[in-house]
Amino acid sequence: MVLWVKRNNHRHHFVKVSIKSIHSELNRNAEFAYKKSQQQFFKEGIELYGVRIPVVRKIAAAQWREVRKLDKKNIFALCEELLKTNMQEDSVIAYGFAHRMRKKLELKDFAVFERWVKSYVNNWAKCDDVCTGALGELIAMYPQLIQKTVAWQKSKNRWVRRASAVALIVPVKRANILPDVFAATDALMADEDDLVRKGYGWLLKEANNVYPKEIFAYVMKYKANMPRVALRYAIEKMPKDWKKQAMA
Repeated sequence: MVLWVKRNNHRHHFVKVSIKSIHSELNRNAEFAYKKSQQQFFKEGIELYGVRIPVVRKIAAAQWREVRKLDKKNIFALCEELLKTNMQEDSVIAYGFAHRMRKKLELKDFAVFERWVKSYVNNWAKCDDVCTGALGELIAMYPQLIQKTVAWQKSKNRWVRRASAVALIVPVKRANILPDVFAATDALMADEDDLVRKGYGWLLKEANNVYPKEIFAYVMKYKANMPRVALRYAIEKMPKDWKKQAMA
């Protein structure tokens, strides 16, 4: 995909953005041994070039110099083309570009991110990238959007269910959405998927940084029902004596 976009109505001022150039840089920096080592972190399998994340972000930063000249619609279109490849590094770059647009996000952009979550997220890393990036930023700006994520809690897609919790991590640091955090955790409490459990456990851990007493009280109330993996995540940053009580 090559985008040629005219800027500012100047006839001869164009911006060239090529996915081919992004892929060329990724291939040039791929490491076979690293690619092989990353497979162990994804039980469901993963497609990747084998480029270390700091290098991927460096490539993305270099490409952003051109990408930033596009309007938001074209940037999102470019991101979607990258997501369609299913390559892990492409998703890191796509979600990174979207996050760089955070100050320009609008309420209507939720539909774009919801489509990405449901269509292109197929492992925990992609889920966390979009949820703690652009999607989380958008929900923090417009907390009323949380209501649109409630239906995700009952999705047959494990990543959509995980997203219903992880997407609240950025907002809980900026807005009083504790009732929504507890509602999401209640809904996912008995989820059979370990990665969904870890997702809401992570949410509780981050919420604990802002509301320690409330999270501790919640954990103590539900610790008998909470799966061990979620409980361990939730209490990770608590004082030692609180952890001891929670694990008793």
